Amino acid sequence: MAVRIKTPVDQELLCSLKAGDEVLISGTIYTARDAAHKRMMELIDSGRPLPFDIRGQIIYYVGPCPAPPGKVIGSAGPTTSGRMDAYTPKLIEMGLKGMIGKGARSREVVEAMKKYGAVYFGATGGAAALIASCIKKAEVIAFEDLGAEAIRRLEVEDMPCIVIIDTRGNDLYITGRARYERKGQE
Repeated sequence: MAVRIKTPVDQELLCSLKAGDEVLISGTIYTARDAAHKRMMELIDSGRPLPFDIRGQIIYYVGPCPAPPGKVIGSAGPTTSGRMDAYTPKLIEMGLKGMIGKGARSREVVEAMKKYGAVYFGATGGAAALIASCIKKAEVIAFEDLGAEAIRRLEVEDMPCIVIIDTRGNDLYITGRARYERKGQE
């Protein structure tokens, strides 16, 4: 049974999650890819505020397709998360509590997640249309010139994800692979 998560996220709930748990996320989340992350770091480095209050929030690594007629957004599949790894520890330190993407994360990101209590959620690549159906509202809030990579505020309802890395640093990519390899040796 999936765990329901509302944003901004509750720290106690985050700490109860385990790698492999299925979740349904509802509420406000933000989009940002590498170009937007680079600009956010420039803002931080110059002492200026970010375009949104990052504390308790979730960032979805996505560059959605344009919305077709009658739709809120186009296909919205996850981007490879490792592209944001250079920027992520600082954002976690500032209060970011969740990230949604695909692929492995660096040791530095995992250490920041453990230290500050953040979670990495996986969204299924190839399910972009399903994910888009969970997005009820989308609004560009910063860096409009980046097009698909602009920061958007999304209102989501029951967005399906899986906990890939929990607040203790347990990583489904590692444990799942080990479980599979053990079964192959039996």
